[in-house]
Amino acid sequence: MAHGLQIRDEESGYNKNLFCVPKHYEEDLERVFIPHGLILDRTERLARDIMQDMGSHHIVALCVLKGGYKFFADLLDHIKALNQNGDKSVPITVDFVRIKSYCNDSPTEKISIVGEELSTLNGKNVLVVEDVIETGRTMKALLSKLKDNKPKMVKVVSLLVKRTHQSPGYRPDYIGFEIPDKFVVGYALDYNEYFRDLNHICILKEKAKEKYRI
Repeated sequence: MAHGLQIRDEESGYNKNLFCVPKHYEEDLERVFIPHGLILDRTERLARDIMQDMGSHHIVALCVLKGGYKFFADLLDHIKALNQNGDKSVPITVDFVRIKSYCNDSPTEKISIVGEELSTLNGKNVLVVEDVIETGRTMKALLSKLKDNKPKMVKVVSLLVKRTHQSPGYRPDYIGFEIPDKFVVGYALDYNEYFRDLNHICILKEKAKEKYRI
C-alpha cells in the first residue's frame, strides 16, 4: 500500500511571516502548511519511484486540471532529469483532462470530466497526476472513464491525500503527503480560482473564504 509523508492532525503549519507570500494574499492566509521547498523535494522522490515502476515503457502523463498543473510540471521536470542522467530513459508524452467537483470549499454532487479524446490512451501506460484526493469519488469516476478506453496500465499519483471519514478507502499508487481534513490552497490548489499563484500550500482564514465566496 502506498504511503506518503504523514502530517499529523495536530500539526498547524508554520508562521506565514517566516516565508515569502504575495502581498495581495497576506491578510487571507492563516499559516503556511507545506513549504514550497518540501513539496519539491517530495516530488523529486516520487519521480524516482515512478520511474522505477514504469520506466521500461513509453508513459502518457495525464494531468488533471486545473489544480494539478503545477505538481504535474514539477514532477515531469524531475522525470526528465532522470531520463537525461539515469541508466535508462523512456519517452514521456502528455495529455490533459479537466475535472470540476468543488464549489467554494465543498465537494459537489456532480462531477464533470472534460478532456482530450481519451481513446488515444488505448494500449498505453498512463500516469494520472492529481493534486488532491479527498473522498476518492472524482478519481474513481475518472478511472472508470479511462478503463472504457482500455489502457495497458494506469497508475495514479496524487500530491495530497486527505484523511477524511468521507473516503471509501481509495488510495492512489503514489502519495506525496497525507494530511488532515483541512481545506488548503496554493501550489495551484485554488479557492474559487484564487490562490493558484501561491508557491506554498497554506491554510486559509475563515474570513478569506467569505471574501472570495461565489
